Formats: sequence, C-alpha cells, structure tokens
Amino acid sequence: MNSNFNWQAADFFRRLTEANRFATDNGFSFEQVSSLEGFLTLISSSINLKAAVAVSDTSSGGIDLENTPHTRRVKTVFLFMRHRADDTTARQRCLDRMRELFRQFMSVLILEKTRLAENCIYLDPRITFTEIDKYFYTGGACAYFQIAVDTYTDLVYNAEEWTTPQQ
Repeated sequence: MNSNFNWQAADFFRRLTEANRFATDNGFSFEQVSSLEGFLTLISSSINLKAAVAVSDTSSGGIDLENTPHTRRVKTVFLFMRHRADDTTARQRCLDRMRELFRQFMSVLILEKTRLAENCIYLDPRITFTEIDKYFYTGGACAYFQIAVDTYTDLVYNAEEWTTPQQ
C-alpha cells in the first residue's frame, strides 16, 4: 500500500472533460467550485458558459470505526447545460446529453476503480445520477453525481500524541 497515494477527483474529471469527444462537441468546460452554492454562483455569473462539468473542492465524509478503520470522503460532480428558459424540449435534450456524458465518464471510472484499489483506495460501486429540479436555475439544466472514496485510516493509539495518558 502506498500511504502517500491520494485520488484527486478534480484532476481526474478535468482530464476526462478535456479528452472526451462528447464533452468537447457539446461545449462542456471544466470548472472547480466550492459546494452547491459555488456551483450556483458559477452558472449565474458566467452568462457565456454553455455547459460545464464542475467538481466541488469540498467533500463530506467521516470515519468508520468498525472492522477495518477507514475514512470516507464523498466528492460531488455537477453538470450544467444552458438552454432557452421557456423550451422544455431543449431542457430534456440537455438532460439526455448530461446522462450520456455521465455514462461515458463511468466507462472510464470503472477502469480507474481497479487502479485505485491497487493503492488501497476504494470507490463505492453505487454512483447515482440526480437531476436538479427545473426551478433551481431558469434557463439551465443541472444534475450531479457523488462518488464515495474510502481509504484506510490508521487509528492505532500513540501515547506520544498526548500530554496525558488516555484510557
């Protein structure tokens, strides 16, 4: 196990976005945001933004103390495509394109999952795709998916880390 190995979700999805023909043909650019609020700020303030893959630089997570202690971090990837506000057919086409981009990303992520496991980093095999309500942003279709990443966590007690012994 390489304890210095750390999966960088933003770098991974930046490379995918830039290398994917479907993403390029549909005008997707890569962006990095902080949380859902940062995503909303991005799409609201960038009127020239046609489509985006945005990875949040924040994550949620925790430590599981059962069996093999591990830390779980959940990374969120947002997708966005602009369309005419009053065109529900265009919105549906955008959602269809985002679903296809998600499928293509997952076809590479399944290979990445094997590479990561060699370094004791495990991706949760269940990755759901969620479409965001049409009222979230007028004139843009939005969706997201989350990837849970588990890594071993050393929880061996070390007395040198404490000023007084712990029991």
